[in-house]
Amino acid sequence: MSIKNKKELRFFLEADKFALKKIGKPNLLGDYIWKFQILLRKCEYYRNKNGVFKLYLKYLRLRKNKLAYKLGLDIPENVFGPGLRINHFGNIVINGKCRIGMWCDIHQGVNIGASNPTNKDSNETYTPKIGNNVWIGPGAKIYGPINVGSNVQIGANAVINKSFQSEVTVAGVPAKVISEKGTSYVDIVANPKNTLKFFDKFPEYIKYKNFKH
Repeated sequence: MSIKNKKELRFFLEADKFALKKIGKPNLLGDYIWKFQILLRKCEYYRNKNGVFKLYLKYLRLRKNKLAYKLGLDIPENVFGPGLRINHFGNIVINGKCRIGMWCDIHQGVNIGASNPTNKDSNETYTPKIGNNVWIGPGAKIYGPINVGSNVQIGANAVINKSFQSEVTVAGVPAKVISEKGTSYVDIVANPKNTLKFFDKFPEYIKYKNFKH
C-alpha cells in the first residue's frame, strides 16, 4: 500500500523517526540512514502525484539514489511499512515486489528477493511477504513465494526459503524454528510493547495501529 495523503506521510515519517530513536531534525553532517528513510518516504508519497510533482519526484529520487549508493542500500519504494529501522549501512538488497509490514528492524548484509519461477509464463510473484514487528539479523537471506509471520526474530546469516508462523525465532541454513518466542520476548524496537508506545506518544495516529501495507 502506498502513502496516499499528507497525514499518512507524516505518520510514516514519525514512525520511522521513533523506530530509529531520533530526536529533533537530522544533523547537517551525519544521520545519513535517517535522511535516506525520509527521502524514501517522500518518494513513496510523491510517486502518486501528477503534473509538476513528477519533476519534484525525479529530484527526490536523484537525491535518494545518490545517498543509497553511498550507503550500500538497494531498497525500492513501497516495500516497507511504517516504523522501519535500518540499523547500519552496507549491502541491504530488497526486491521491489516484496511486502514487509510495520516496525521492521533490519541489519546489514540482508538480501530479500525472488526465487526463479518454475513456469516461464507464470505471472505469480515469487517474493516473500513478511509481517509486522520482525527483527532481521545481519546477513540473513530470505527468498521465494513464502510468508513470514509477525513478531518473528530471524537470526544472523539465516537462509529462509519456506514459510514460518508468527511469534517464533528462526535461525540456521536452511532456517528452522529454534524458539517459540519471538520479538515479544526481547527488548528491541520491534517488540510490540515498545511499538505501542508510539501510539501513546502520538494518539492522533491510533487509527493506523493496524496499518496494512
